[in-house]
Amino acid sequence: MSLFGSSGIRRVADQELLYLSVKVGLSLGRKYKSVVIGSDTRSSSESVKFALISGLLAGGCRAYDAGIIPTPTLAFAARDFNAGIMVTASHNPPEYNGLKLWNPDGSAFDITQRNQIDEDIQNNSLTTSVWEKMQQVKYYKEAIEKHMSYILEYFSRSLLDLKVVVDCNCGAASLITPRLLTEMGCEVIAINSYNSSFFPHKIEPVAENLTGLAEIVQASHASLGIAHDGDADRMVAIDRKGRYVPGDKLLAIFARNIKPGKLVTTIDTSMALDELNCKIVRTKVGDAFVSEELKKDGQFGGEPAGSWIFPEISYCPDGIYAAAQLAQICRDYDLTELVDALPSYPIMRGSIKNVSISLEEQERKLRTLNPLLVDKTDGIKLIFKDGWLLIRPSGTEPKVRLTVETKNLTSTEMLYNTAVRMLTEDK
Repeated sequence: MSLFGSSGIRRVADQELLYLSVKVGLSLGRKYKSVVIGSDTRSSSESVKFALISGLLAGGCRAYDAGIIPTPTLAFAARDFNAGIMVTASHNPPEYNGLKLWNPDGSAFDITQRNQIDEDIQNNSLTTSVWEKMQQVKYYKEAIEKHMSYILEYFSRSLLDLKVVVDCNCGAASLITPRLLTEMGCEVIAINSYNSSFFPHKIEPVAENLTGLAEIVQASHASLGIAHDGDADRMVAIDRKGRYVPGDKLLAIFARNIKPGKLVTTIDTSMALDELNCKIVRTKVGDAFVSEELKKDGQFGGEPAGSWIFPEISYCPDGIYAAAQLAQICRDYDLTELVDALPSYPIMRGSIKNVSISLEEQERKLRTLNPLLVDKTDGIKLIFKDGWLLIRPSGTEPKVRLTVETKNLTSTEMLYNTAVRMLTEDK
């Protein structure tokens, strides 16, 4: 069984994760001469980082500690090294932590690279370098400044009429997003924008966790609100009315601004995207799969959960760059009007814990709904005349994720509730 989920290695921070981090470091230390390491603000991140660095150094690698930085900043920094490793559990609860591995172009480690690490660890074939080739850790303090300077080359610094509320939830984005938007000329109201090991509200940037941000956006008459997850590979938005902007609509707004010839997204995005004037390619869920497809010939891609990939900067989801991109768009357009003008179909997303039946049995049950087509790109997607249903095992948590979209709310609710009932009944 692979150590990797859909977004790196992720699990509860305990002694097993520490031991595993040393082993991952040893595996990489024998193959890469220089590796840059960053971490988010979680209380366990320092211990995991130094366990990882110990393995890297023992393997003969030169390790560069970049300190607390966002994941996209770390991925951008990797261009100056042979690889980059981010210690983070992204949007998972605070008791989790993990490792994300990046190539110099900002793309996540591919299946071949991940399999090599799996093989090294599972076959217990790890050895240290000879003592005279072991390295000392170096420190790399320029990562944030270089990332911010590069982004500023793309965007105007005259957004003087734009008021933005930024909620970093005390994650790694606290170090860069408020500063970046201020440099662009925005009037920034920063909340929860200091580093802390404890998050003021639940870390996943979804509507129910951002009610405080929505209230401040409305009360301050701001043009928009921006929120990140713990490592800032995600960015989501609140409009001036305090409404959470669904990720599918934000994806469409970015696409209409960028005008890509090919838009790469995931299998769980809205069918409303098919009405855009570009080719749509859907991949398995996970930014690594979007990135792999973009490397062929795509100009923009993303996931409705808030991950946006801009190949001009890197193949890592960059919530910092996305924040700048959205601010630039909102200089010329009202976000509320953009959202309201987009086609919209009712979509429900949720998850089911403790599903005991196999994926094959889940498929057998769901096929009794008589779909027109079954797509197995990722999990099981049932396509009907006026909508679709997707179930897939989570790549980061022990649950099954469920998404349903149809052309009217009643049908969406009925199909969603039917799927939940079928997947949770014993027989």
